[in-house]
Amino acid sequence: MWPFICQFIEKLFRETIEPAVRGANNHLSTFSFTKIDIGHQPLRINGVKVYTENVDKRQIILDLQISFVGNCEIDLEIKRYFCRAGVKSIQIHGTMRVILEPLIGDMPLIGALSLFFLRKPLLEINWTGLTNLLDVPGLNGLSDTIILDIISNYLVLPNRITVPLVSEVQIAQLRFPIPKGVLRIHFIEAQDLEGKDTYLKGLVKGKSDPYGIIRVGNQIFQSKVIKENLNPKWNEVYEALVYEHPGQELEIELFDEDPDKDDFLGSLMIDLIEVEKERLLDEWFTLDEVSKGKLHLKLEWLTLMPTADNLDKVLTSIRADKDQANDGLSSALLILYLDSARNLPVSYVIMDTLLS
Repeated sequence: MWPFICQFIEKLFRETIEPAVRGANNHLSTFSFTKIDIGHQPLRINGVKVYTENVDKRQIILDLQISFVGNCEIDLEIKRYFCRAGVKSIQIHGTMRVILEPLIGDMPLIGALSLFFLRKPLLEINWTGLTNLLDVPGLNGLSDTIILDIISNYLVLPNRITVPLVSEVQIAQLRFPIPKGVLRIHFIEAQDLEGKDTYLKGLVKGKSDPYGIIRVGNQIFQSKVIKENLNPKWNEVYEALVYEHPGQELEIELFDEDPDKDDFLGSLMIDLIEVEKERLLDEWFTLDEVSKGKLHLKLEWLTLMPTADNLDKVLTSIRADKDQANDGLSSALLILYLDSARNLPVSYVIMDTLLS
């Protein structure tokens, strides 16, 4: 299948990624791929998990542990600035979800195929000419790390690639599904964190300036920094849409802010199935990957209702908690589908011809 997958990837680059890059920045309006060769080494599937519980009977959900280490040749240019760059090799490691839905009674038995990563994959790109690209006006604030984040997030839920296999399938509902629920995250406090700041060339241990990074899919929140405190109190609230469960997790990392490189203070990963089951979790969690430290979280699972019958009750409830979030707590979710347009004005392109 690999040669045909490569054809699909090339089409994806030219028809989806290239226009998206051009529209992202005025300086990139002449951006284009001049060569796309993914290479002959196919990706490896190191493991497959199939979900049989808590899933719709008209769908099949697979989680694939994928690993791709390939020598490729991808060349790109920005004609406006006579700037060229390229990619010599790519590594991707992560969990890709594949959803086969809807199942139908005729061949090919599957109406459509959806692909996405549940969380940001490990992505490494070996660039050529990247320095020249980052010298372009308007792009000199970027870095290879920021570019990797942009590419990674394009692949992560709620973004997805949906391929229809039959003509009758409702592709918009598959590409933009209604969220399964909303996760309200009360990021409260931590205790007994490691002191990373040192004085007198490391002889004296100091405190830390902790802050948290919270992720649900490609939704990322960052807390405020608490200066010189190993028992910080944030008391902040965030709300994240949950599109897939089982499988999605809440990821939290704590860091000590430093002038050069921030120090790691611990991490936490919570399966959202447990939160949905309990509806409300208010616990102290022991931090992973560090010798000490605990994090106090209150997690609420909010179910979406199809009507506004309970809206007054919800509004009364959040008024009581109105001081918990800087921008207020949500009471409802608005989903807008952009369907079509008619009678748009004609756009004329005037071309100047240069005669030699």
